[in-house]
Parts: sequence; structure tokens; C-alpha cells
Amino acid sequence: QVQLVESGGGLVQAGGSLRLSCVASGSNFRINAMGWYRQAPGKQRELVATITSDGTTSYADSVKGRFTISRDNTKNTVYLQMNSLKPEDTAVYSCNADILFCPGIGCTGSRYWGQGTQVTVSS
Repeated sequence: QVQLVESGGGLVQAGGSLRLSCVASGSNFRINAMGWYRQAPGKQRELVATITSDGTTSYADSVKGRFTISRDNTKNTVYLQMNSLKPEDTAVYSCNADILFCPGIGCTGSRYWGQGTQVTVSS
């Protein structure tokens, strides 16, 4: 199977920056789109940014101009560079990936999720 593991979360002051990473590990798989979501306490999970296999990106309006999503296909890794952080960016950030898993004859497509990493922005 495939696992996604995030890193890079932490505590930062408003106006600061953090870089999140998410690595996919396993064997016999191919990654299509990848993305970052976040969920703040008492709120629904929301989409932050996505990136396709060819590098096309999209962002939530609330993070446009401040966050940048990128990926390194050679490392099966997606990144989220977060600049000019605000207290309202505080949330658990999770990555996901649409993956084709091909252990033998035939492939199955599934969406995989990481366990999440906490980002806290103090005012």
C-alpha cells in the first residue's frame, strides 16, 4: 500500500513562514493530483491548494498570494510554502494524493491521506 507522511508544522508568529512537506512511500504506485487541506477547531475541513501531475495549481482565495504549492515527482513529495501567516491560518494541515496502485495485473485508484500536522500562528 501507500502511506503519506507530513512534516514541517509548528508554532510561528503572525507574518512568519512555514514549509510543509508530504512524502508518499510504498511501491507499485503512480501519483496523480496532490493537495493540501486544513481543518481548524470547530470548523469544516477546507481545501487549501492542489497541484496536478503536470504542475497546474489552484488555491483557496484565502491563501492566494501567500501560499505556494509545489511537488517533486522524483521524490514523491508535495510541499506547501506558507508566507505572511495569519492567526486564522491556525489549523491541522493534511495532504492527500490521488494514487494509482498497481501491485500486479490491473490498477486501482484511491485517494490517500496523511495524518496531519499542526500549524499554529500566534498574534
